[in-house]
Amino acid sequence: MGEIKDGQTLLFIGDSITDCGRRGPNYPLGDGYPALFRDLMTARWPERNIQYINKGIGGNRVTDLQMRWEDDVMRYKPDWLSIKIGINDEHSYVADPNNGVSPQRFREVYDSILQRTFSVWKPNLILISPFYISKDTVSGTHRTKILQLIPEYIAVVKDMAAKYGAIYVPLHDIFQKHLEYRDADTFCPEPVHPYRSGHIIIARAIMHAIDES
Repeated sequence: MGEIKDGQTLLFIGDSITDCGRRGPNYPLGDGYPALFRDLMTARWPERNIQYINKGIGGNRVTDLQMRWEDDVMRYKPDWLSIKIGINDEHSYVADPNNGVSPQRFREVYDSILQRTFSVWKPNLILISPFYISKDTVSGTHRTKILQLIPEYIAVVKDMAAKYGAIYVPLHDIFQKHLEYRDADTFCPEPVHPYRSGHIIIARAIMHAIDES
Protein backbone atom coordinates (compact mmCIF):
# COMPACT_ATOMS: atom_id res chain seq x y z
CA MET A 1 0.00 0.00 0.00
CA GLY A 2 2.98 2.27 0.50
CA GLU A 3 3.64 5.20 2.80
CA ILE A 4 1.74 8.33 3.75
CA LYS A 5 2.87 10.99 1.33
CA ASP A 6 3.30 14.74 1.52
CA GLY A 7 -0.04 16.52 1.23
CA GLN A 8 -2.16 13.53 2.22
CA THR A 9 -4.75 13.29 4.99
CA LEU A 10 -5.10 10.57 7.64
CA LEU A 11 -8.37 10.33 9.56
CA PHE A 12 -8.63 8.29 12.77
CA ILE A 13 -12.06 7.14 13.94
CA GLY A 14 -13.05 4.94 16.87
CA ASP A 15 -14.00 4.95 20.53
CA SER A 16 -12.45 6.43 23.70
CA ILE A 17 -9.06 4.89 22.97
CA THR A 18 -8.95 7.03 19.84
CA ASP A 19 -10.73 10.03 21.38
CA CYS A 20 -8.35 10.62 24.30
CA GLY A 21 -9.63 14.12 25.06
CA ARG A 22 -9.48 15.40 21.51
CA ARG A 23 -12.56 17.58 22.09
CA GLY A 24 -11.19 19.12 25.29
CA PRO A 25 -7.84 20.45 26.48
CA ASN A 26 -5.98 18.18 24.06
CA TYR A 27 -7.84 19.42 20.96
CA PRO A 28 -7.71 18.44 18.12
CA LEU A 29 -5.90 15.06 18.25
CA GLY A 30 -6.14 14.16 21.93
CA ASP A 31 -3.18 12.84 23.88
CA GLY A 32 -3.34 9.20 22.75
CA TYR A 33 -2.06 7.17 19.82
CA PRO A 34 -3.27 9.55 17.04
CA ALA A 35 -1.12 12.37 18.45
CA LEU A 36 1.77 9.99 19.10
CA PHE A 37 1.56 8.63 15.56
CA ARG A 38 1.68 12.18 14.22
CA ASP A 39 4.76 12.85 16.35
CA LEU A 40 6.48 9.69 15.10
CA MET A 41 5.73 10.66 11.51
CA THR A 42 6.97 14.22 12.03
CA ALA A 43 10.19 12.98 13.61
CA ARG A 44 10.72 10.57 10.73
CA TRP A 45 9.65 12.79 7.84
CA PRO A 46 9.72 16.45 8.95
CA GLU A 47 9.49 17.60 5.34
CA ARG A 48 6.06 16.05 4.80
CA ASN A 49 2.97 18.17 5.36
CA ILE A 50 0.39 15.59 6.43
CA GLN A 51 -3.02 16.50 7.83
CA TYR A 52 -4.28 14.43 10.77
CA ILE A 53 -7.94 14.32 11.84
CA ASN A 54 -9.26 12.58 14.96
CA LYS A 55 -12.93 11.60 15.05
CA GLY A 56 -12.88 9.23 18.02
CA ILE A 57 -15.77 9.43 20.50
CA GLY A 58 -15.72 7.67 23.85
CA GLY A 59 -18.17 4.80 24.28
CA ASN A 60 -18.77 4.36 20.56
CA ARG A 61 -19.70 1.05 19.00
CA VAL A 62 -19.69 0.25 15.30
CA THR A 63 -23.39 1.16 15.22
CA ASP A 64 -22.47 4.65 16.44
CA LEU A 65 -19.88 4.99 13.69
CA GLN A 66 -22.56 4.04 11.19
CA MET A 67 -24.82 6.87 12.38
CA ARG A 68 -22.14 9.56 12.09
CA TRP A 69 -20.22 8.17 9.10
CA GLU A 70 -21.45 10.82 6.63
CA ASP A 71 -20.45 13.77 8.81
CA ASP A 72 -17.26 12.39 10.29
CA VAL A 73 -15.75 10.39 7.41
CA MET A 74 -17.49 10.72 4.06
CA ARG A 75 -17.35 14.50 3.84
CA TYR A 76 -13.58 14.50 4.41
CA LYS A 77 -12.72 11.74 1.92
CA PRO A 78 -9.32 11.20 3.55
CA ASP A 79 -6.46 9.57 1.66
CA TRP A 80 -5.92 7.29 4.67
CA LEU A 81 -8.62 6.01 7.02
CA SER A 82 -7.83 4.27 10.32
CA ILE A 83 -10.63 2.47 12.20
CA LYS A 84 -10.30 1.06 15.72
CA ILE A 85 -13.61 -0.21 17.07
CA GLY A 86 -15.06 -3.29 18.74
CA ILE A 87 -14.43 -3.47 22.47
CA ASN A 88 -17.59 -1.53 23.39
CA ASP A 89 -19.56 -3.70 20.99
CA GLU A 90 -18.33 -6.79 22.80
CA HIS A 91 -18.97 -5.34 26.25
CA SER A 92 -22.53 -4.44 25.23
CA TYR A 93 -23.17 -7.99 24.04
CA VAL A 94 -21.69 -9.66 27.12
CA ALA A 95 -23.80 -7.38 29.35
CA ASP A 96 -27.01 -7.78 27.33
CA PRO A 97 -27.03 -10.40 24.56
CA ASN A 98 -30.52 -9.38 23.44
CA ASN A 99 -29.67 -5.74 22.81
CA GLY A 100 -25.88 -5.59 22.54
CA VAL A 101 -23.85 -5.73 19.34
CA SER A 102 -23.27 -9.43 18.63
CA PRO A 103 -20.31 -10.58 16.53
CA GLN A 104 -22.70 -11.11 13.61
CA ARG A 105 -24.19 -7.63 13.95
CA PHE A 106 -20.67 -6.23 14.28
CA ARG A 107 -19.77 -7.90 10.98
CA GLU A 108 -22.88 -6.65 9.18
CA VAL A 109 -22.50 -3.02 10.22
CA TYR A 110 -18.72 -2.92 9.77
CA ASP A 111 -19.12 -4.30 6.25
CA SER A 112 -21.89 -1.83 5.44
CA ILE A 113 -19.86 1.26 6.34
CA LEU A 114 -16.90 0.01 4.33
CA GLN A 115 -19.12 -0.78 1.34
CA ARG A 116 -20.57 2.69 1.60
CA THR A 117 -17.10 4.22 1.69
CA PHE A 118 -15.65 2.23 -1.19
CA SER A 119 -18.65 3.03 -3.37
CA VAL A 120 -17.53 6.68 -3.31
CA TRP A 121 -13.73 6.52 -3.07
CA LYS A 122 -11.07 4.02 -2.08
CA PRO A 123 -8.94 5.24 0.83
CA ASN A 124 -5.81 3.55 2.05
CA LEU A 125 -7.46 1.63 4.87
CA ILE A 126 -6.00 0.71 8.27
CA LEU A 127 -8.12 -1.65 10.38
CA ILE A 128 -7.06 -2.12 13.99
CA SER A 129 -8.27 -5.09 16.01
CA PRO A 130 -10.00 -4.60 19.35
CA PHE A 131 -7.83 -5.61 22.28
CA TYR A 132 -8.13 -6.47 25.96
CA ILE A 133 -5.03 -6.10 28.11
CA SER A 134 -5.55 -9.01 30.49
CA LYS A 135 -4.54 -12.62 30.95
CA ASP A 136 -7.28 -13.46 33.45
CA THR A 137 -7.99 -17.20 33.43
CA VAL A 138 -10.41 -17.45 36.38
CA SER A 139 -13.51 -19.21 35.09
CA GLY A 140 -16.68 -17.16 35.01
CA THR A 141 -15.19 -13.72 35.62
CA HIS A 142 -16.13 -10.79 33.41
CA ARG A 143 -12.56 -10.51 32.15
CA THR A 144 -12.45 -14.18 31.23
CA LYS A 145 -15.73 -13.84 29.33
CA ILE A 146 -14.33 -10.91 27.35
CA LEU A 147 -11.11 -12.78 26.56
CA GLN A 148 -13.04 -15.86 25.45
CA LEU A 149 -15.30 -13.91 23.09
CA ILE A 150 -12.92 -11.28 21.72
CA PRO A 151 -11.50 -13.60 19.00
CA GLU A 152 -14.90 -13.46 17.26
CA TYR A 153 -14.75 -9.66 17.03
CA ILE A 154 -11.10 -9.76 16.00
CA ALA A 155 -11.98 -12.23 13.23
CA VAL A 156 -14.47 -9.73 11.81
CA VAL A 157 -11.84 -6.99 11.59
CA LYS A 158 -9.34 -9.38 10.05
CA ASP A 159 -11.92 -10.54 7.49
CA MET A 160 -12.82 -6.94 6.62
CA ALA A 161 -9.13 -6.17 6.10
CA ALA A 162 -8.82 -9.09 3.69
CA LYS A 163 -12.02 -8.18 1.85
CA TYR A 164 -11.13 -4.52 1.36
CA GLY A 165 -7.38 -4.82 0.92
CA ALA A 166 -6.66 -2.99 4.17
CA ILE A 167 -3.61 -2.86 6.38
CA TYR A 168 -4.43 -5.00 9.43
CA VAL A 169 -3.01 -4.18 12.86
CA PRO A 170 -3.30 -7.19 15.27
CA LEU A 171 -3.28 -5.16 18.47
CA HIS A 172 -4.72 -7.83 20.75
CA ASP A 173 -1.95 -10.23 19.77
CA ILE A 174 0.64 -7.49 20.21
CA PHE A 175 -0.53 -6.63 23.72
CA GLN A 176 -0.78 -10.30 24.69
CA LYS A 177 2.84 -10.72 23.60
CA HIS A 178 3.87 -7.77 25.77
CA LEU A 179 2.09 -9.41 28.72
CA GLU A 180 4.54 -12.29 28.48
CA TYR A 181 7.20 -9.88 29.77
CA ARG A 182 5.37 -7.24 31.81
CA ASP A 183 2.33 -7.04 34.06
CA ALA A 184 -0.81 -5.48 32.61
CA ASP A 185 -0.38 -2.56 35.04
CA THR A 186 2.63 -1.50 32.97
CA PHE A 187 0.35 -0.66 30.06
CA CYS A 188 -3.07 0.15 31.53
CA PRO A 189 -5.01 0.85 34.74
CA GLU A 190 -7.68 -1.62 33.54
CA PRO A 191 -7.84 -3.81 30.41
CA VAL A 192 -9.50 -1.32 28.03
CA HIS A 193 -7.86 2.10 28.38
CA PRO A 194 -4.07 2.17 28.00
CA TYR A 195 -1.55 4.35 29.75
CA ARG A 196 0.79 6.39 27.57
CA SER A 197 3.01 3.31 27.28
CA GLY A 198 0.09 1.42 25.73
CA HIS A 199 -0.66 4.25 23.33
CA ILE A 200 2.97 4.25 22.24
CA ILE A 201 2.61 0.54 21.45
CA ILE A 202 -0.46 1.31 19.31
CA ALA A 203 1.22 4.16 17.42
CA ARG A 204 4.31 2.07 16.75
CA ALA A 205 2.21 -0.91 15.66
CA ILE A 206 0.38 1.23 13.10
CA MET A 207 3.64 2.61 11.74
CA HIS A 208 5.14 -0.88 11.53
CA ALA A 209 2.06 -2.23 9.75
CA ILE A 210 2.24 0.58 7.18
CA ASP A 211 5.95 -0.05 6.66
CA GLU A 212 5.26 -3.73 6.05
CA SER A 213 2.36 -3.15 3.66
